[in-house]
Amino acid sequence: MSLIGYARVSTSDQNPLLQLDALDAAGCLKVFSEEASGSQADRPQLKAALDYLRPGDSLVVWKLDRLARSLTQLIATIEAVHHAECGFRSLTETIDTTTPSGRLVFHIFGALTEFERSIIRERTLAGLKSARARGRRGGRPPLMNDQKRSVAETLLRDGKLTVKEVADQIGVSDSTLYKHFPSPRTKQALKACTSVYV
Repeated sequence: MSLIGYARVSTSDQNPLLQLDALDAAGCLKVFSEEASGSQADRPQLKAALDYLRPGDSLVVWKLDRLARSLTQLIATIEAVHHAECGFRSLTETIDTTTPSGRLVFHIFGALTEFERSIIRERTLAGLKSARARGRRGGRPPLMNDQKRSVAETLLRDGKLTVKEVADQIGVSDSTLYKHFPSPRTKQALKACTSVYV
């Protein structure tokens, strides 16, 4: 079993030496280090460290926030490590997923992440329900309001502009205009469409 270290600093004025010394003292065979934001999805050295792991190895970090900036991101990364049949250690928080207590901590993290997701879902549903009770509906506002319909109808009746030019004038796509005026150049269609919105 080999210990593979990962160190990260966010900006060029931060020094990774503290992390590198701690990882070296922990017995890391190889250390991958980079300068990148924790929220950044593309971290080449982290990917290289994960690719370097072999079954039985452990990924080691000085502190959890060096690996990820959010709990969700942290859980996803550690799950990737576990799928590779490897362990994970954080030196500062003394977490080691190769031990029973370390696995328990990891499962607690997973439960907290799921709890956070369920809370967000509940808040979203409660917000939509409250908005509906006040007469508002969720989702995007309609592209065609009464004013735009009226302007479109006038321009189409006038006949000087093409359907595309009319759509451009009112700021909608051709397809949106055709949804409200299926046959925009016939008087019967204009009359029928107008009567729907009166």
